Amino acid sequence: MDSKEFLTALELVAKEKGIDKEIIFEAIEASLVSACKKHFGTSQNIKVDMNRETGEVKCFTQKTVVETVEDPQLEISLEMARVLNPSYAVDDIVDIEVTPKNFGRISAQTAKQVVVQKFREAEREILFNQYITKEREVVTAIVQRKERRNVIVQMGKIDAVLAANEQIPGEQYNFMDRVKVYVLEVKQTTKGPQIFVSRTHPELVKRLFEQEVPEVHDGTVEIKSIAREAGSRTKIAVYSKNENVDALGACVGQNGYRVNVIVNELGGEKIDVINWSEDPREFIAAALSPSKVLEVKLNEAEQSAKIVVPDHQLSLAIGKEGQNARLSAKLTGWRIDIKSETQARETNFLADEPVVEEAEEMDALEAIDAIETVEETVEE
Repeated sequence: MDSKEFLTALELVAKEKGIDKEIIFEAIEASLVSACKKHFGTSQNIKVDMNRETGEVKCFTQKTVVETVEDPQLEISLEMARVLNPSYAVDDIVDIEVTPKNFGRISAQTAKQVVVQKFREAEREILFNQYITKEREVVTAIVQRKERRNVIVQMGKIDAVLAANEQIPGEQYNFMDRVKVYVLEVKQTTKGPQIFVSRTHPELVKRLFEQEVPEVHDGTVEIKSIAREAGSRTKIAVYSKNENVDALGACVGQNGYRVNVIVNELGGEKIDVINWSEDPREFIAAALSPSKVLEVKLNEAEQSAKIVVPDHQLSLAIGKEGQNARLSAKLTGWRIDIKSETQARETNFLADEPVVEEAEEMDALEAIDAIETVEETVEE
């Protein structure tokens, strides 16, 4: 193959692989350096130059100009250097062409192997750069197979790992199913990018709302916090600075259409959308929906709240196995203690705690009065 045919083939490969031609030229030069070193011995400094226009390749040995030569492999005398070019001075680098007439089969094979390796490295780098931008985003993936408890899903040109602990409990993953996943991490490895995805991460819900609700996507409606137990229930607090925008209504959509799209995507997982409020009492009361809240008493020092609900809604407020109360606490960041109206009345639930120091002080005063009384009686 002559130089012209070679450059044409190089152009085609570069387009097919999506690799910059300069990377390929550098890879070829690196491979030829390896071949030259095998030909001349590794002790010499070898430089290979490939003409980008003609494809002509030249091989040089590089030597440092010195007054007295100690290592002929790496050095050249000033006198000999000036024979080549009178302008050379001590410590200059001289390039002496040593291009062999034929590198031979071994050299060509070495060059080929290194070029292939560089191609693979470049492809891995391109893939990594392509997918690292998808980290912490939601993408649509196609289920391929199961490996032990993990599910392997395809994301474009590469497979990703949906680990067992990142799968929604009870969800089935069948071949060629299309699922939306949250990209947790993209790692660069010697075999190419390795991607880990999740179906349980709370951010998955947030990103789905950004995709489905234009007001969330453009920032008109802000998602303040999310509490999720994947496969069962999610609570999401929303807020809008624009008084003319109903944050809850925008997220739920007409007849619940928008939120139902997300519910279906998550396999029927229940989603409670509530209005966020700066007032902790209002926020906590809203978080406990669908239960009605009669009263909220806060202990800001302990970041805890006492909640009173109607008798018939106590189980609703607590939820199955405490789920509603647990998610509400996680959503608001407050520790929550819930009692029914009757329980609160019978146990004086909302009463202030007695101040121990005051009680002890009263006891001491009473003791002093008692002592004085005794002393007066003795004197009499």
